[in-house]
Amino acid sequence: MAPRASHSRPATHSRPATHSRPDSAVAEAAGVRRFAGLPLTRPLVMGIVNVTPDSFYDGGSHPDAGSAIAHGKKLLAEGADILDVGGESTRPGSAAIDTAAEIARIVPVIEALAKDGAVVSVDTRHAAVMRAAIAAGARIVNDITALTGDPDSLPAVAETGVAAVLMHMQGEPATMQKAPHYEDALTEIEDYLAGRLAACRAAGIPFERLAVDPGIGFGKRPNHNLELLAGVGQFRELGAAVLIGASRKSFIGMLSHGEKAADRLPGSLAAALAAADRGADILRVHDVGETLQALTIWRAIAERG
Repeated sequence: MAPRASHSRPATHSRPATHSRPDSAVAEAAGVRRFAGLPLTRPLVMGIVNVTPDSFYDGGSHPDAGSAIAHGKKLLAEGADILDVGGESTRPGSAAIDTAAEIARIVPVIEALAKDGAVVSVDTRHAAVMRAAIAAGARIVNDITALTGDPDSLPAVAETGVAAVLMHMQGEPATMQKAPHYEDALTEIEDYLAGRLAACRAAGIPFERLAVDPGIGFGKRPNHNLELLAGVGQFRELGAAVLIGASRKSFIGMLSHGEKAADRLPGSLAAALAAADRGADILRVHDVGETLQALTIWRAIAERG
């Protein structure tokens, strides 16, 4: 594998840090960085398993446990390091669903995939769903609200010993894309995530159990998404693993020729490689095999450089 290049802070602005970040250098100096027990010696690929009727790209493709389990096993066979199982769509304009329905959708899927040895992540913002998923074998909680959407979310993660992905979102899924606004997206989102890491650390969750996600497409315009992708190296300074989820998202079509989600694979691969080149530790994708092939060639070229 190619060694990671150094990623310096972009010189787009300068300011005193709002939160101290000593753990990053300590973790790097101590040897191999890890997340959820997985070594971060190369970009990990998190495959998406949506058990939903209305997700923006594959909603309805895996409407029952059997088809979702089969899809998860396919992604594992293609080389996925993590499977991210979700039972509630959080696409722009979506509404929340009943937690009992969400649990019923995902628990059989998580149980089956975890029994097969998969590292399973649960994509949810509800503490009751987190606890049910963890009991079923999930080892990671992936929360679009960074453990703020439910008062029991932070205790659920802290008490059970699982890992967590803390994502930034401006607003709520139902309204987040109506008028997103930032004075300085990179700075504001970095500071928000630093604050959430501090809250998790105060609750006793170590850095090797935490990842940050700037939330591509969650309350962001295309220019914000580009700024965040270009600034991935800056998020590494926070000390936790960095996850990027740009797969099939609408900004790709907006920047290209208006392609629908089904035709955004080339742009998804370009975004994944750009993020990996800037230091992303985890790539959350729909297309595992294609992403791994692209990463293989990227690493082979980097090794020659």
